[in-house]
Amino acid sequence: MVSGTWLDADGLRTRIQEIRQFTSRPFGVNLGLEWPQEERLDICLELGVKVISLFWGDPTSLVDRAHAGGALVMHTVGSAEAAAEAVAAGVDIVVAQGWEAGGHLDSKVGNLALVPAVVDACGEAPVVAAGGIADGRGLAAVLALGASGAWIGTRFLLSEEAAAHDRYKARLLQARETDTVFSTVFDVGWSDAPHRTLTNDTVEMWETGGRQPMGVRPGEGEVIGRYADGRKITRYDVGFPRPDAEGAVESMALYAGQGVGLLDDILPAAEIVARIEAEAMKTARRLASRVEA
Repeated sequence: MVSGTWLDADGLRTRIQEIRQFTSRPFGVNLGLEWPQEERLDICLELGVKVISLFWGDPTSLVDRAHAGGALVMHTVGSAEAAAEAVAAGVDIVVAQGWEAGGHLDSKVGNLALVPAVVDACGEAPVVAAGGIADGRGLAAVLALGASGAWIGTRFLLSEEAAAHDRYKARLLQARETDTVFSTVFDVGWSDAPHRTLTNDTVEMWETGGRQPMGVRPGEGEVIGRYADGRKITRYDVGFPRPDAEGAVESMALYAGQGVGLLDDILPAAEIVARIEAEAMKTARRLASRVEA
């Protein structure tokens, strides 16, 4: 799944064309509905993208347009009610994103309760579970809850291919399951949007300052780094540290789900997939043997 929300038209075209050089298999583009996405959707359809993933808003206005362009539509929800609305709007696949997830999320319910509720609300529409799934045991668990598959994010930040700064990856390797925080602290660029990140000195500064809103927070406007293109990175910026970031990387938005505590190595993405599949199958066989016994 490609994050297309913040790419301009040329950047999105380039990203899609780059992916096509590496795979002939289907892939998707994820678009956040906090902002108008008609132009980006049209680019995706023009270039033959077969899966459009939407989140953070009402997908209704884009569903027919995507279908007419030959794409399936996924939509991320945080409740059974939102799942039923998505299916009624014509969404093909519903993503149930639990409170455990890293990055931006619109849920206050953990996957153990959320996934089966969403599955029940969706009828025949397939459900993909997202949030806190970091290994094959997690995949097996959400399949047992009725999901048809899993959306895995944080585990792939610790892949060799991930476009994340080395010091970001180092923090992920050190983190425990208790080291993330659900907040709205990183809001420069996207205000009032809840998200889960690792705790760092920016989070601590915000908390000790009384969790003040934008405009009155300690350290606000402080430049803590730059990207290679010269763009400044200020404290509380919504952007995460890409490999070209320089400066106080550990003070930036270090998005991570609660499954981060299960991670202790950096591997090629293909090996991560293979290990998750093998462990899920092993877990399923173990559970089946217990039931038969």
